[in-house]
Amino acid sequence: MRDVFIIDAVRTPRGRGKAGKGALSGLHPQELLAQTLNQVAARTGIEKKDVEDVVVGCVTQAGEQGACVARNAVLAAGWPYEVTGVTVNRFCGSGLQAVNFAGFGIAAGHQELTIGGGVESMSRVPMGSDGAMLDGNNLTLRKKLTMVPQGISADLIATLEGFGRADVDRFALESQKRCAVAVAEKRFLRSLFPVTDENGKVLLAADELPRADTTLEGLGQLKASFVDMGAAKLGPNGETLDEIARKGYPQVAAIEHVHSAGNSSGIVDGAAVVLLASKDYATAHGLKPRARLRATATAGAEPVIMLTAPGPASLKALRLAGMKPSDIDLWEINEAFAVVPLLTMRQLELDPGRVNVNGGAIALGHPLGATGAVLLGTALDELERRGLATALVTLCIGGGMGIATILERV
Repeated sequence: MRDVFIIDAVRTPRGRGKAGKGALSGLHPQELLAQTLNQVAARTGIEKKDVEDVVVGCVTQAGEQGACVARNAVLAAGWPYEVTGVTVNRFCGSGLQAVNFAGFGIAAGHQELTIGGGVESMSRVPMGSDGAMLDGNNLTLRKKLTMVPQGISADLIATLEGFGRADVDRFALESQKRCAVAVAEKRFLRSLFPVTDENGKVLLAADELPRADTTLEGLGQLKASFVDMGAAKLGPNGETLDEIARKGYPQVAAIEHVHSAGNSSGIVDGAAVVLLASKDYATAHGLKPRARLRATATAGAEPVIMLTAPGPASLKALRLAGMKPSDIDLWEINEAFAVVPLLTMRQLELDPGRVNVNGGAIALGHPLGATGAVLLGTALDELERRGLATALVTLCIGGGMGIATILERV
C-alpha cells in the first residue's frame, strides 16, 4: 500500500439552507461544486487533465443533485472531458467517504492524482426530496425493523446516557463560543474562498449561520424539536415513533426529548474538496503535501438508535494505525446533535479541549454530503496553526453507521 498525501483542501462558506433566503440558495449545486473544483486547481497549479477521478459525496441525490452531480460539476467547471466523476452516498458520512474512496485508488497504485469531496444544497434540494426515507420505503424491511427519524434516536441516546437538556445546551453554547473565537481570529480563511454568481459578484465570503450572541438562557427557551414527532402514531401497527424507538431498550420508560434547533446541526448549503496525490506524482510535479491519510474505517451499530458508531469507527481506525485515542492531537466529531460528540467523548475518554476546538455543525451547519470533507480541511488547518501532528475526523451516519479518518501532517 502506498502513502496517500493531502495536497490541499478548500471549501465554500456555508450558507443558510433556506430557499430564497440563504446567500447560496440562488446557485445550482453543480455550480457550487464547480467553483470549489476550480479553486483547488488554481491554488495548487495542477494540470486538470491529470485528475483521474473526482469522487463526490451527496446525500439527497434528486432533482438538481441527481444525474451524477460529480460528473456534471466537472463539466460545469470547464474541465477536460477526460476527467471522470462519481457520486457516492453514505448519508452524513458521504463527504469523508468520498475522500477515502479517492485515496484508495492511490493507495492501491491504480491512480496518481484524485479529488474527494462533497456538496449539498439544502435550500434547493431539501432533505427528503428523494422520497426514500431511511429504509428506501421497503415495507418488507420496515416490518422487520422500523427506523425512526434521527432526532428521536438522538433523544433516546441522551435518555439512556443521562444527558439532560442542560448538558446538550451547554455543549451547544461552547460550540458557538469556540466558533466565534475562530471567526474573530480568521482561523477558517486558509480553506475558505468567496462564492460568486455567474457575473463574478460575491454571494458569500464567510459562514452565514454562526450566532456569536447565543446565550444559555436563549437556548433553554427553545422548544424541544422532536416531541410531537415522537408522539406521532406512524408505526406499522399504530405505535408512536417513541414507542418504536424504545422497543429494543426496555429500561427506558419514556424518552426525554432534549434536542432543539439550538443544540442540533444547522441546515446549510456548501461544498468542499480535497486534492490527493501519490508521493511520486507530488515529487514529479513540485507539489508539497500537507498531510497523509494514516487510516480509515467504518463501523456499524444498531440502526434504530443509529448514531452511536463514531466511537467504534474511531477505535477501528486507531487500531489500523497502531494508535490509541490519547495519541490524537485534535478531534473533529460531527455535531449532528449535541449528544453525538458528548457520547463519543465519554466512550473514548477524550479531553474536551481537543474536540471541535473551532466549534462544529451546531454553530456552522451541516451540509450533509459535504461535511466530512469540510471537517478534514478544518482539522488540517488547525493542526498547522497549532503546530500539531495528528487529527481524527468522525461522523455518525443514518441507519446505524460511523466513519473515521486519521490524518497526519508531513
